[in-house]
Amino acid sequence: MAKILNELSRTFSEYLLIPNLTERDNLAESVQFHTPVVRYRKESEPPPLTIHIPLTSAIMQAVSDDRMAIALARCGGLSFVFGSQPVESQADMVRRVKKYKAGIVVSDSNLTPDNTLADVLAMKARTGHSTIAVTDDGTPAGRLLGLVTSRDYRVSRTPPDARVGSFMTPFEHLVVGEEGTSLSEANDIIWDHKINQLPIVGPDQRLVGLVFRKDYEEHKENPDELLDADKRLMVGAGINSRDYRERVPALVEAGADVLCIDSSDGFSVWQKDTLEWIRSEYGDAVRCGAGNVVDAEGFRYLADAGADFVKVGIGGGSICITREQKGIGRGQASAVLEVAAARDEYFEKTGIYVPVCSDGGIVYDYHMTLALAMGADFLMLGRYFARFDESPTRKLMFNGTYVKEYWGEGSNRARNWQRYDDGGASGRLSFEEGVDSYVPYAGKLKDNLDATLSKVKATMCSCGARTLEEFRQKSRLVLVSSTSIVEGGAHDVIPKESDRHS
Repeated sequence: MAKILNELSRTFSEYLLIPNLTERDNLAESVQFHTPVVRYRKESEPPPLTIHIPLTSAIMQAVSDDRMAIALARCGGLSFVFGSQPVESQADMVRRVKKYKAGIVVSDSNLTPDNTLADVLAMKARTGHSTIAVTDDGTPAGRLLGLVTSRDYRVSRTPPDARVGSFMTPFEHLVVGEEGTSLSEANDIIWDHKINQLPIVGPDQRLVGLVFRKDYEEHKENPDELLDADKRLMVGAGINSRDYRERVPALVEAGADVLCIDSSDGFSVWQKDTLEWIRSEYGDAVRCGAGNVVDAEGFRYLADAGADFVKVGIGGGSICITREQKGIGRGQASAVLEVAAARDEYFEKTGIYVPVCSDGGIVYDYHMTLALAMGADFLMLGRYFARFDESPTRKLMFNGTYVKEYWGEGSNRARNWQRYDDGGASGRLSFEEGVDSYVPYAGKLKDNLDATLSKVKATMCSCGARTLEEFRQKSRLVLVSSTSIVEGGAHDVIPKESDRHS
């Protein structure tokens, strides 16, 4: 008969932290979030890849594209661009992030003079960008002929079929910078001429990129930007265990900093095969995480196979129904606690530290803090990031409130058989393990992220910790009863009408 584990499968909501002594230097500004992402010999070398906040965005169509990757890297986190798309389109997303170098942006909104105002409005709705470069061939590297901004037309007066060439600001009226202009010089030009954007052009008036005033201001507001050795934003990418021989080389060529095998169940020979192929082709030059697992045995299998980090969690995502459909999984708190203990044991035996990523099960902000206290080195979040302006999905009005679309990679909408198949030859999604849904729209990523991280910092201070490693060592957890959960919220009062956010 089946072996039965005697412990309960527990979630984050069943735990609370017991505060420790808060000392004089336990201040929010003294908290450091830096955390390793890939394996290393902890006692003898620094981590080869570190993120500045312990958050990554999920490998999902509804969450992680190049726009999300740019926004999160500017805040110190890391996105894993979704892999349920053709190889070349995923590689293009990675390239766009890497080309966002030093604030010089490769234009993703481009038209020709023969396009119309209707095309301008459609592009603005699609990209969210009001500045459109007008080039001779409509490409981001074409000969720059002019710019269109919202000041160049009035929807109420300009006919939809008006040619772009008739109302754009022509090249001869633009202030431009030459290729080779540094970011500092470009920002000086912007301020001196009181303009909002500066096109950078090369020989024959070819468009190189754009520098925006708002990006300079955002850079000053984001001192923790996650940059590689060439001062480019860092980005990850998801892969699968089927087409990795084609996908990995394309992503490496595009500049991806780290990869992750994306699967609902990572305890499989297919992931081992993928990791061994990457090691045989690239050695340690290409870093790749694996998962997902929920116990020590799964962790050790992937760590021995060469995984650079191990992702934990099956069925805990807000749109994931793997447990309901297949009857496999584990409460996220129980999974993180066991896998983190296995990581520490593995380090003691081998001297190699393999970071653990907690993926799923986060409903409230304090759940993030609990996951970190329980041993996760960093977290992967889907629903949390799907709510923001920077996610790839549409913002809609639903039942009187703004929402954003959100669907699982195991849903028919994503049709991501690479993530959910069992390694057989059929290569098709025979049943769904994710749902199609909405999440409440929450605004800009940075505004929400700052509030969330403030809560995590406050909790760490209450526990007497200044670093995540110290937090794990000092944390004391207690199980809570259903009655004490009620006691922990507002109760026995008549609340005023107000907006409450997690």
